[in-house]
Amino acid sequence: MSSPPPSSVSANPQAAARAPNILVVAGEASGDVHAAALLRSLKACVPSLTAFGMGGPHLRKAGLDVLFEASDISVMGLVEVVPKLFRILSILRALDREAQVRRPDLAVLIDVPDFNLRLAKRLKALGIPVVYYVSPKVWASRPWRVKTIAKRVDTMLCILPFEVPWLRAHGIDARYVGNPVLDALPPPGPVASFRDALGLDIDRRTLAIVPGSRPSEITRILPIMCEAARKLIERWPDLQLVVPVAPSLQRSFLEGFFERANLHPILIQGRVCDVVGASDAAMVCSGTAALEAGLMLRPLVVVYRVHPLTALVFRLISTVKHISLVNLLAGREIVPELFQRDCTADRVTDEIVGYLSDEHLHAQMVQDLGEVRAILGSPGASARAANAVLDVLDRIGRLPAGSRTIEIGGASPDASSPPSSSPKAHPGEPCRKTPS
Repeated sequence: MSSPPPSSVSANPQAAARAPNILVVAGEASGDVHAAALLRSLKACVPSLTAFGMGGPHLRKAGLDVLFEASDISVMGLVEVVPKLFRILSILRALDREAQVRRPDLAVLIDVPDFNLRLAKRLKALGIPVVYYVSPKVWASRPWRVKTIAKRVDTMLCILPFEVPWLRAHGIDARYVGNPVLDALPPPGPVASFRDALGLDIDRRTLAIVPGSRPSEITRILPIMCEAARKLIERWPDLQLVVPVAPSLQRSFLEGFFERANLHPILIQGRVCDVVGASDAAMVCSGTAALEAGLMLRPLVVVYRVHPLTALVFRLISTVKHISLVNLLAGREIVPELFQRDCTADRVTDEIVGYLSDEHLHAQMVQDLGEVRAILGSPGASARAANAVLDVLDRIGRLPAGSRTIEIGGASPDASSPPSSSPKAHPGEPCRKTPS
């Protein structure tokens, strides 16, 4: 289903005289990146637009008035959230108060459903329209939350094509905008070009280690990755280790783990996709990073560990067979998933050895990952998401005269048929002017 772009100025000229102001809330490193791209697209088309809320370095650079840091609520798991609970609740109340004072025209909430769906309830009580970007994975666990979404969210912008029909069947205005990971993803290419760009040894066998962006998950997972890396180096002494450092992390935090394991990897600030592109294989923490790695068409192993109680609850409420988005999109296991007790150094080592030593196994995974990349379609998610937000501003009479929508080579992708042939669109360019 395609949605029409904003086509006219506000029906209320008096309201349109004030620049639109929106509340933006992101609580994860990946959400900060996606929200920043969206905000840049919005500002390119409505230069007078202002935004405040919660985010990280990317949103701050994009022009958000950051009241709270995304890292303040960045935690995964039931037990793991307890130490941060007081801080999280205080931020929730503070954002509610700011919304009461500033009265934004609408709110754009990105991911982190346990926080944002609670905030959405408060915003709806204030009469503030809610656009939700990156749908909660209610199809994977706690499906009863779909009723909560239907009550609290006006428009849901989905980044996985199969989510839309599921949500629409429950009465939610859902749109597939494409996947924002593709917007920032470099095209897959030869490993040599990525290694050269990162200053790595072009001829050495290379392993990417992607431990995630949350300190709590890194503490559980990185020691296992380090032990596996040591075992792999025993087999291939010249193995080159490369690690991307998430923007939300201190470099020294990661260095401590590697020093204790007597490993000497090359740490690269950010650039997960480039690091994976430079590798022959990768061990990756489950989450957005695993999808980014898979879309770079390099063999990978997905690892994850949480508190045992959190794992038990997950198993009780989960309705899907896989934890990795790569496997969920494929509808079958393409990449190995080593979760909890399966997440051991020996298991990780065995999987990586297979991809580094068996050319047929390596080629088969690359082919399978290419099929997953095709499912997501073409880039342009940030631009499509921005157009959807402009559509809401237009509908409520808050789109200023002369505002523009972003040309992305055609209508928004249909949920059942993700974009596969539309030209690449870069957030914020070019824009099409609406009538004034």
